[in-house]
Amino acid sequence: MPVEVARHVTVGDLVEDSAYGAGMRHRTLRLLVLTAAAVVIGVAAAQAVRSPEPSPLADSPPATAVSPSYRPPSTAPAPTAPAPTATASPTRASRLPMGGRRIFPEHFLVAYYGTAGTGSLGVLGEDTPERIAQVLRRTAAPYAVSGRRVQIVYELIVTVADGHPGPDGDYSHHIAREQVRRYVEAARRNRALLVLDIQPGRTDFLTAATRWEWALREPWVGLALDPEWRMPPGEMPGRTIGQVDAAEINRVSAWLADLVADRRLPQKVFVVHQFQPGMVRRIGAVRARPQLAMVQHVDGFGARADKLATYRRVVRPDRFEIGFKLFLDEDIDMFHPAEVLRLRPPVSFVSYQ
Repeated sequence: MPVEVARHVTVGDLVEDSAYGAGMRHRTLRLLVLTAAAVVIGVAAAQAVRSPEPSPLADSPPATAVSPSYRPPSTAPAPTAPAPTATASPTRASRLPMGGRRIFPEHFLVAYYGTAGTGSLGVLGEDTPERIAQVLRRTAAPYAVSGRRVQIVYELIVTVADGHPGPDGDYSHHIAREQVRRYVEAARRNRALLVLDIQPGRTDFLTAATRWEWALREPWVGLALDPEWRMPPGEMPGRTIGQVDAAEINRVSAWLADLVADRRLPQKVFVVHQFQPGMVRRIGAVRARPQLAMVQHVDGFGARADKLATYRRVVRPDRFEIGFKLFLDEDIDMFHPAEVLRLRPPVSFVSYQ
């Protein structure tokens, strides 16, 4: 059921009024709300079953901004094709949810982004994984004109940047394993991909990513790195935009590629989020790995002209497949699917937050 989030924190608790202008304050607000949400989620996970609350996706149509064909899902789950069987051992080659062993160019990916149990950081958490899958399929349908298989994706933030150091002093926390397991199983049932998104705070990406190896062993689970929240020593999330060097990305991709090879898994999605050139240092040194579908996901938000300027400034189609994010609350005159498909360089992965 949807989680109600307390909203009594203020921007002044974490970021100076002049820091990074209005765009940075928008991102900081999302961070602050998530910090409050984490407390609520922890309480909700421990409490007894209570009376059902109305679903925001069932009662109002937030996805109408995404697709004009949106209809609220019925109370009964929509029928789905048979789900793939979980990988029991590395001795038998496995396949992707819609068949095959390669992500690109066979597939076009459409994702909902967020974290478990709250809509504060994106549409993914606004309802249960099952009901979200029904709406996501309708959102993804207009992208089928690209001629590729349209693959739905849950992009789930599993390691979340915080505005306080926490017990480990790393300015991040991990959501509960049980919450992640719920999405792993929902992705299997709904023939979806699941991408685990990492916001590591002051720790490094590899340390955070290896915590989720148990989930990444499944053939339908991939990984995303969000350098905005990879903080250098002495910096705090929300006060500066983070960054990562190509060497650190290469260490993570090498570890993940070895996991794919050792377990004979199909190709995995491997995403690097970016909206400023300085967020990824020495991007030209990021190594391609055949076991991974390497995606540079461009995350700029705002007016169309601003989004296009960001896209053209950071995109590197010579090294990556390209992703493009659409913000339901922050984009002005949001791009329609047909317009996304006309972007050049072309997009292979679009996500909605």
